[in-house]
Amino acid sequence: MKRVLFQGDSITDAERNRENDNYRGSGYSTLVAAKLGFEKPGKYEFINRGIGGDRSVDLLARIKADAINLKPDIMSILVGVNDVWHELDSRDGVDCETYEIYYDIMLTQIKQALPNIKIIILGPYLLKGSATEEKWEIFRSEVEKRADAARRIAEKHYLPFVPLLQKFDEAEKTAPSDVWLLDGVHPTAAGHELIAREWIREFNKL
Repeated sequence: MKRVLFQGDSITDAERNRENDNYRGSGYSTLVAAKLGFEKPGKYEFINRGIGGDRSVDLLARIKADAINLKPDIMSILVGVNDVWHELDSRDGVDCETYEIYYDIMLTQIKQALPNIKIIILGPYLLKGSATEEKWEIFRSEVEKRADAARRIAEKHYLPFVPLLQKFDEAEKTAPSDVWLLDGVHPTAAGHELIAREWIREFNKL
């Protein structure tokens, strides 16, 4: 049985149960586990280690315990919006250059410890909503920078990249932002389905 690990912030966390890995929360990790678990029963084990509020520095700090030590065969990472959000709210964010450095270190450490691992990088995203509209211009431009940085790091490490910023922008052309994101960041059920479908699309290419 191959182990699939989902890593990230609150978007990945989705109120998962910290005591029981069978309860992965209400987000895209559960949707992915449902589809793949049904289509290929018994082939995969799914673990969610997302933690709400995490920035890139927080993921780096726990990369050993919450990634390497779990020895996943496949993992995905989604982080970046809090690197911006925390700076705008409390001046405790991570600038883009440092974000890219931390991401590079994370991937280097993971690949050195687990040379056969498959990794999917999900780009950070946002839309205009209750949590983002007050400082929209700076919020948007800074998240775009983190998305570009995540893409560069994925390319450097020859990893697939999912451009979620672009995907949610496209989705907003079909329905208002609150159909996809509750507050401009955290997904609705439809938003999680969007992420899950893009995740599976890249997974099927591995």
